[in-house]
Amino acid sequence: MYAFGFVMEQTLGHVTHHRNLARWVADDPEICPIWMPVDTTRDDLWERLPVVRGNWSLKASLRARDALRATLRRQHLDALFLHTQTVALYAIPFMQRVPTIVSLDATPLNYDSVGGAYGHRADLPGWVERRKFAWNRATFRAAAALVTWCRWARDSLVRDYGISPEKVTVIPPGVDMEQWDFGRGRADRPRDTGEKLRLLFVGADFVRKGGEVLLTAFRNGLYRRCELDIVTRFDGVHALVAGMEGVRVHCNLTANSAPLKELYARADLFVFPTLADCLPIAVMEAMAAGLPVITTGVGALREEVEDGVNGLIVPPGDPEAIVQGVQALIDAPLRRQAMGRASRHLAEERFDARRNYGAILQIMKQLAGAHAYRPATRPQESRIG
Repeated sequence: MYAFGFVMEQTLGHVTHHRNLARWVADDPEICPIWMPVDTTRDDLWERLPVVRGNWSLKASLRARDALRATLRRQHLDALFLHTQTVALYAIPFMQRVPTIVSLDATPLNYDSVGGAYGHRADLPGWVERRKFAWNRATFRAAAALVTWCRWARDSLVRDYGISPEKVTVIPPGVDMEQWDFGRGRADRPRDTGEKLRLLFVGADFVRKGGEVLLTAFRNGLYRRCELDIVTRFDGVHALVAGMEGVRVHCNLTANSAPLKELYARADLFVFPTLADCLPIAVMEAMAAGLPVITTGVGALREEVEDGVNGLIVPPGDPEAIVQGVQALIDAPLRRQAMGRASRHLAEERFDARRNYGAILQIMKQLAGAHAYRPATRPQESRIG
């Protein structure tokens, strides 16, 4: 029996990643997981301390340190999984005691390249940037292994931080391919003459994910031939769509919920004109659902969507390109159907949760060592924080 600790950042798509990983960990009878979620808000010292409370990396890493101290005072861990490097900055002493994977969707330098739309500053004084770089590099070097969501992040670790390629494994997040299999779907079924194409947008951070750009495209002509479902947590979206026909807003749907899956199952086309991203899980879900995807080429999105194969890549912030792309696929139903099938095929090939999360757990078992003593019975799963 392996006692594995999981320190998980609870922001944006990392929450879905945590839930998906937990689902597959629960299926492995050899693992007793100790979950240490690091929340964005908590009534603790770090939420009240000046400087720290306004710096998510410091606050998250200090909360992770507190959780690890509490866990290791009461039990032994065979391996650690830290996601992302944001929670790992104060974890080097723990990595020296417990073999550790640091998992990340993007390196800090990757993030700097797209961070403007996140409200992230990449223009700090030179000495601050050098200290930040050295601290992150030391964290990466201290890890026994590194797992990246994408080649984009892997290449940065090797090129920018001097990490050995043999230490880095690319393992994207996964989607449950059975739960997200909706058969042939709407893309393949015969359509009535004049029936409107059903577009789907999913993005909690509505503005950064390109929601306003999509609404402009919808007003600029798509409304004549399309309907639009918007899934977001942004309350201001209701004011933005006031008076717009054919637009439906769905707020606060949870990851993997039945209502969310129903929207994917009923959609014809996933439109995701994000301004800044790494490797969004919503696109993986759309691919698993067999949908063509129109998106931008920011971050690692080209590792999900291959232009002309399972969707179209358009420039960020360009509503006219969205209009042209959607209309082109409306007018070419056979091409749209082929793209939908390609999406499902690529999702099965790259984003199968059973395979991908299993690969992470296998690395953890290898790090823990095959011959260490394990109790014969499984202790109770626990959650710290």
